[in-house]
Amino acid sequence: MHFISATLFSVLAILGTTAISGASAAGCSSINREATDLIKSFGGFVASPNPKSTGQPVIGYGHTCKQKRCSDVPYRFPLTTTSAAELLQKDLQPITSCLNSNINSDVELNDNQWGALASWTFSVGCGSARTSALVKRLNNGDDPNEVAKQELPKWNKSGGNEIAGLTRRREAEVKLFQMSSPNTAFPDCSTD
Repeated sequence: MHFISATLFSVLAILGTTAISGASAAGCSSINREATDLIKSFGGFVASPNPKSTGQPVIGYGHTCKQKRCSDVPYRFPLTTTSAAELLQKDLQPITSCLNSNINSDVELNDNQWGALASWTFSVGCGSARTSALVKRLNNGDDPNEVAKQELPKWNKSGGNEIAGLTRRREAEVKLFQMSSPNTAFPDCSTD
């Protein structure tokens, strides 16, 4: 029993205080339609895996397959837009979980802000989001709209080169983030 407690303490220490402080938050487990549409518009729709692709194929609305022929995907090919949308919702569950675990429960976000952060995290990955200046600044109590306006545009590069599509996506995420909404998404969800 002592070993388990010590191990748990070690894991929590490795995760850092951000993960610990955000653990009590119960933000939304899903994102709103505006954010889902944003992700779909930038990811595009791919019905079947490309057998000639190098690396891991991407299908649906940005789903990266774990296996070369996408045998890990529980849908028949070609995907329909409905099955691709279902796959996207499954892919977003660990994204919202990541945000719930790493954003301090003192931060208040509406559903548009939450969705914009989910779109960004879906694009850059949980590891990058978790250690970003954006999340650190939110957790430090900086104004969320200022943080988004200043930090999201910085994430427009791949391999050190600015990518026009990423610049447009970040601009769309900032625009969505700054749209007011009466629906609370974090730290307590009023929209699920």
